[in-house]
Amino acid sequence: MSNTTNSTYPLSLRGRHALVGGSTQGIGRACAEAFARAGASVTLVGRNPDGLKQVLAGLHVGEGATHRTLLVDYSHWRAVGSAVDAHVAAHGTVHIVLHNTGGPAPGPAIDATPEDFSKGFELHVLTGQAVVQACAPGMREAKYGRIINITSTSVLTPIRGLGVSNTIRAAVANWARSLAGELAPFGITVNTILPGFTRTARLDAIFKGRASRSGSTVDEIERGAIATIPAGRLGEATEIAAVALFLASPAASYVNGVNLPVDGGRTAVQS
Repeated sequence: MSNTTNSTYPLSLRGRHALVGGSTQGIGRACAEAFARAGASVTLVGRNPDGLKQVLAGLHVGEGATHRTLLVDYSHWRAVGSAVDAHVAAHGTVHIVLHNTGGPAPGPAIDATPEDFSKGFELHVLTGQAVVQACAPGMREAKYGRIINITSTSVLTPIRGLGVSNTIRAAVANWARSLAGELAPFGITVNTILPGFTRTARLDAIFKGRASRSGSTVDEIERGAIATIPAGRLGEATEIAAVALFLASPAASYVNGVNLPVDGGRTAVQS
């Protein structure tokens, strides 16, 4: 059987090892749980030891799967690269990388310092590069790799009040598309998911910030956001995870280099 197909269940991740960033909450946690249910061995990555233990305890354990944690702070890309190198050496090939971490602080671009942009670039691009460089050799040898970035619809249309994030998310997307062309001959795909307004702690913080700055209530801010979404509601982290599962699976072997909005149709109707 080809290593890019699975005639029994094309979404199965049995026998695969997934490294999931930002996995203690929100979208990262939902993706880790989805990968585990699909049969993968999952390494949870985060900087909160208690959170990692809690998520680890709740993961489904499929036949032959072993779940682990990796305590590291994505703000320090050199340490991340070293930690992932050591993890791969100890536990074998990582077939799936979910590159996901908290976004830069909100605020207008004009008010951000150069250091704010530098920190955002290190957190998202340099850390992503360090992780991918640690994992790519094993992916090449296995002739199977999936690199999935979680960014934002701001890749397509900047979001007001998220100046640094808009800039850095676009950098991640173009980094990913560059890798997609370079790694495709080795059976490795690189894709980027662009979540729209999704119920997470990050979105709660953004809505609270907007409400404070505008003198509105959080409910008013949320209703205004929902009014821009054709689906008429906010997204759920599990809905992002379902797309990540597809992209991580053999079923997505011919999907490469895409920026995929998962936003209820919001970007489709923006002028």
